[in-house]
Amino acid sequence: MRIGYPCVNESLDCTSTSTFRLASYSDERVEQAVRNNLACLQRILEYNVQHNLRFFRIGSGIVPFGSHPVNTFPWQTHFAAEFRAIGDYIKANDLRVSFHPDQFVVLNSPDAGIVQRSIDELVYQGSMLDLMGLDGTAKLQIHAGGLYGDREAALARWIATYKTLPEAVKRRLVVENDDRLYSLQDCLRLYDAVGVPVLFDNFHHECLNSGEPMNMALQLAAATWHPTDDGPLMIDYSSQAPGERKGKHVNTMQEDLFRAFLENLRGIDADIMLEIKDKEASAHRACTILVGLGRIAPVAAPTPTL
Repeated sequence: MRIGYPCVNESLDCTSTSTFRLASYSDERVEQAVRNNLACLQRILEYNVQHNLRFFRIGSGIVPFGSHPVNTFPWQTHFAAEFRAIGDYIKANDLRVSFHPDQFVVLNSPDAGIVQRSIDELVYQGSMLDLMGLDGTAKLQIHAGGLYGDREAALARWIATYKTLPEAVKRRLVVENDDRLYSLQDCLRLYDAVGVPVLFDNFHHECLNSGEPMNMALQLAAATWHPTDDGPLMIDYSSQAPGERKGKHVNTMQEDLFRAFLENLRGIDADIMLEIKDKEASAHRACTILVGLGRIAPVAAPTPTL
């Protein structure tokens, strides 16, 4: 089991997603931004290793306008060594990483242009994991998309689009249940159709479900992951912010709820991403709980950067 947090480390004085306005594009600005972003990503990963936080969602903006036609800078070759070094560090320290492309990535849109741009974005983000030399356990996480007034047609479009994806994307793609439109059961239908693993979001399941108890839901999602090709089940964990609208994530982890959730995970190997506002602060507390329960080992000395 690994515990982690997404995209931003609030304890460090850098960001791995620095960018600029499209109107200001130049190859020189891309080169500088990517160099800075990769250096910060390395610092974040080293921090995570030092604190036993071995699951991290990399921000999508490592390369500004990475999937946009305006970007003609050969960043894949220019930074090949840097990407490979980061990948080597990830593998040497038993880290797991992923990407979660933005909401504009919609594979079931009726608009062919949106679908193509979505595919371009998945290719871009997957190519970074390929450059790192990581296997298929490093994932690209997306939602099923919109309903567009017809759930069955929307699911059929998702399946049809999935079948056109490059194999390099297919081996990384996972679909997450959401809190308003597509439940765990809908995502399981996509798995049955094309074999896409289901990333399980506990909070979304609490908001939208078909009556499955949490432990059953976790078992159903875990069964969609191939133990070697996909790795352990990935989970997004959060809970309801008290006194806020339904579906609003809590600002900081509520330890009693987290402990109760862990009871549902007995017998399931999983990596948990905390989607909680205070990022690594809650991840530290979750790590302490997991070490205390014997679910993860205490922090070990890191392997030096290769």
